[in-house]
Amino acid sequence: MMELNLAALNEAIAEVAPEREAVVFKDRRITYAEFTRRTRRLANFFLSQGLGCHESRENLADWQSGQDHVGLYLYNGNEYLEAMVAGCKARLAPFNVNYRYVDEELAYLLNNAKTRALVYHASLAERVTSIRKHVPTLQLLVQVDDDPEVPLLPGAIDYQTALSSAGEDKPDVNWQPDDLYILYTGGTTGMPKGVLWRQADILVAALGGKTSRGRIISSLEEFQERAQRVNHRFLTAPPFMHGAGSWVAYQALHSGGTVVVPGNVRRLDADDIIDTCIRENADVLMIVGDAFGRPIADALVNNPRAIPSLKNIITGGAVTTASIKAQLLDLLPGINILDAAGSSETGTQAQHISNKESGAATGQFTMKEDNAVLNESMNAILEPGHEGLGWWAQSGHIPLGYLDDEQKTAATFVTVGGTRYSVPGDRVRLLHDGTLELHGRDSVTINSGGEKIFAEEVEQALKHHPAVYDAVVTSRPSERWGQEVVAIVQLRSDYDATTDSLIEECSRHISRYKLPKAFIFRDEIMRSSSGKADYRWARLQVDEQANQKI
Repeated sequence: MMELNLAALNEAIAEVAPEREAVVFKDRRITYAEFTRRTRRLANFFLSQGLGCHESRENLADWQSGQDHVGLYLYNGNEYLEAMVAGCKARLAPFNVNYRYVDEELAYLLNNAKTRALVYHASLAERVTSIRKHVPTLQLLVQVDDDPEVPLLPGAIDYQTALSSAGEDKPDVNWQPDDLYILYTGGTTGMPKGVLWRQADILVAALGGKTSRGRIISSLEEFQERAQRVNHRFLTAPPFMHGAGSWVAYQALHSGGTVVVPGNVRRLDADDIIDTCIRENADVLMIVGDAFGRPIADALVNNPRAIPSLKNIITGGAVTTASIKAQLLDLLPGINILDAAGSSETGTQAQHISNKESGAATGQFTMKEDNAVLNESMNAILEPGHEGLGWWAQSGHIPLGYLDDEQKTAATFVTVGGTRYSVPGDRVRLLHDGTLELHGRDSVTINSGGEKIFAEEVEQALKHHPAVYDAVVTSRPSERWGQEVVAIVQLRSDYDATTDSLIEECSRHISRYKLPKAFIFRDEIMRSSSGKADYRWARLQVDEQANQKI
């Protein structure tokens, strides 16, 4: 089978569909021909700055990178997609940057990634100013003008100026299937981790490298044939800075489809999403769990209207409950809702389809050929009907490892019976009939509206407050967000503190979406004999408080 890379694939699609719209954003309608010219220009600009690939893959360990890294610190829009593809065409490794991060988090991420270039929106320039002196590897700043009142930062170059300064010839580099795709995720350690994928592997695992029947597409010519035969319009509601959003955008581009971006990219605007779907005849809508599904359903109830073009809603990154699915199916009876289960370390592992005929369900999937369930020790494969929970594992097209982290790479990517698996931490049970029952990530990660929040990160932020003696963080169910953060706090005996002051201190260290939504005060925080937090005890405190309110 021929292995492919993302840069060559983008060029191949443009050859057969040059006048088709690649990206629609507000008043911009960018065809594949124009998208190719713009991404070539940006790639050539990057190369002119001395950026690119400096070490071939065969000379590197699985956790190492031989390419320069460009951070995408952007809201959704055509520039995000252009910078993503242009990075590949320059043999850089683009990576996602969460625009919600505060200075401390942003500086950590950019240093962890050894960032050489940063493409950012002007509206985020103030934060770039705050952290740039703390990121010594940062060489190049490219500013996208989304706020004409914000001046260009000293030493930065305007995005459009960068494009106009470079030629639109095909970049003079040798694209390789081994070139990296990097996706940063909060993971289960409390700090962001860069997942290193070969482009050939992520294409198959998550970016549209398979047919609808699951067969791997093995040539550029077959991708071109599919692009000539089908033409879907994908509205991606979540931010591209999350894997779920960028993966669906890539799927659109790799099938010759159109990426439709809602007009409001700063916050979730359900009416804008619906109206954009209707106006642009989107037939695929990407959402993230109940945090998107509930507002969209509410907006359709408050202002009923049909979306005639819409055929499929894809939901990933967080749970969409059966009740929300059922409501959406009542409001839009002709659609399918596709649950896409997976992770940054596996790609798409499984799908479940809900529609009016089959009904709505959540959390159950059919095992695929490259799935397995491993035992507790991760050294054997479990059979259907096994006792207890196992680890959901993925083989085949999986990542190389975590950037510059040999230890975590070895812990997550294990070999069983001669087969290498990715085991990111999801706990599952394989039933007698072959159905896979997903129980969730075996960690203290809190998933709030598609954002992963690590409990220890919030605990550390709380402990900056002088009145906090100890703290443990857990979650409680939320109709709006799926889960929300709850902090159990032990105050020092000679101090007092208001919840407002605790929130104020936390906000200096972590993003707003990670802040606790509720506090429970206890005289003592229970820990294990080793000093580790007892998260079962923490959950009991939340349950106890909830029962007292009933």
